[in-house]
Amino acid sequence: MADTLRRVGIAGMGYHLPEKVVTNRDLEKIMDTTDEWIRSRTGIRERRIAAPEEAASDLGVKAAELALADAGVDAATLDTVIVATSSPDMFFPATACLIQDRLGAKQAGAFDLSAVCSGFQFAFVTGTKMVESGQADRVLVVAAEKFSAFLDWQDRQTGVLMGDGAGAVLLTPDAPRGEVLASVLGTDSSGIENLWIPGGGATRPTSHETVDQRLHYMKMNGQEIYKFGVKIMVECVSEALQAAGLKESDLDLLIPHQANIRILQSAAKRLNIPMEKIIMNIDRYSNTSAASLPIALAEAKQAGRLKPGMHVALVAFGAGLTWGASIIRW
Repeated sequence: MADTLRRVGIAGMGYHLPEKVVTNRDLEKIMDTTDEWIRSRTGIRERRIAAPEEAASDLGVKAAELALADAGVDAATLDTVIVATSSPDMFFPATACLIQDRLGAKQAGAFDLSAVCSGFQFAFVTGTKMVESGQADRVLVVAAEKFSAFLDWQDRQTGVLMGDGAGAVLLTPDAPRGEVLASVLGTDSSGIENLWIPGGGATRPTSHETVDQRLHYMKMNGQEIYKFGVKIMVECVSEALQAAGLKESDLDLLIPHQANIRILQSAAKRLNIPMEKIIMNIDRYSNTSAASLPIALAEAKQAGRLKPGMHVALVAFGAGLTWGASIIRW
């Protein structure tokens, strides 16, 4: 263990998306919806859907390999692999164990972390604290989701919202960029029934009855989630900026969870952040749950949007109800 807390930075990042593109026009053929209805309410034009034989671990391995290559680090030197997912390959073992094995990260401990759309943020903070304290030197954080497996394609309220994908970052104490300045996390379980999958767990084990009632699909109270999302994104970004000793005017870039274009627009207005300072890809990928943040972060780097010295906020919210934000200096 280190005697003092260490600096933590992002040494590498990568993302991977399935090949199959499903447009709103495609969804018009299988459910009662239209391209205009989806775009006007969510900002989504299309999404990526994994093949039947693809699992979250398959997507996660590819994203992880790109992050390690970006950092120039061998998987065999990793200390820990944390996987944020709410669509694991199976109940157990952890998807992280499957990814660790395929990467050849034989010296690394591996575990899953579930906080749904906030999952990457919770895993990112966990990894940051491990490196900061000296518990680990190289922590790979992967967010991998195949949420299409839990969508009710008969429900236009939820079936149009989600896509599949994965993103990954490598955290180290010697990274030249992406220093983590502050983070906040939170949960309010009083709203748990506003966004959940009620069937399939120990409370309601899989049965003919739970299948007939379609309890194994995502259920959402859209109005309540919208109100919660706008409010909590503003609050936790402000709290994280304060913890970092910064003001809203110091923020150069906001990378939010890609939940809904209207939520992002409302939050940006309340934070006094112009839309050109916000990274968005919801139109192309829809909501990829925990993978949303690392995909957007990696795309921002790829596009040259991350400049040295920039203050960048990562923020997400999700089922639980959970939320989190981090401030990094690039």
